[in-house]
Amino acid sequence: MKLYPLFLLVAAATVLSPGPGVLMTLTNSLRHGFANTLGGILGIAFGALLVAALSATSVGLILATSAMAFTLLKLLGAAYLIYLGLRLWRAPAFSFEAQPSRRTGFARRFLEGLSLQLTNPKAIFFFLSVFPQFIDPQQDYATQFTTLVCTYSALVVAIHCLYALFAHGARGWLASPRGGRLINRIGGATFIGFGIALASARR
Repeated sequence: MKLYPLFLLVAAATVLSPGPGVLMTLTNSLRHGFANTLGGILGIAFGALLVAALSATSVGLILATSAMAFTLLKLLGAAYLIYLGLRLWRAPAFSFEAQPSRRTGFARRFLEGLSLQLTNPKAIFFFLSVFPQFIDPQQDYATQFTTLVCTYSALVVAIHCLYALFAHGARGWLASPRGGRLINRIGGATFIGFGIALASARR
């Protein structure tokens, strides 16, 4: 495997960069508390594993070469993001004083995170274009690929947990109905913006 420390930096920077997954983690932490972000975070991380596996198959190559396949997946992802944005925009202001006392809706949040990752064609192209740069053709491909994919997924869990802890700790700053509505509107508009940007994205 070539330049593993550099891969760590590149992968960490990619996960840290703002995107729909980060926004989902922040929103879940603010609305439902840190514990209830874990389902979504694990869903995003597992989605990364599936996308990586997909990118290593002929399906990934088809999406990389077929304009129709790319467009269909792109529009599906865009529609999902816009749906999330509209749902969040219309949601009532959340109250930080009424946090749930146990993990509720873990499976639902896991599926939301998984769906968000699987409907993002950019993730497939990230694995197709970035991973080969760090694989030594003289060594076993499967071992190197597995190591890089597991590293990426572990970074997703660690970094998103840090985002969730930060948001959970900062919830007091927005402990008001006005603040709750503001977060809903900003988050909803951002999701919609991501959806529109994805729908208009080209290869």
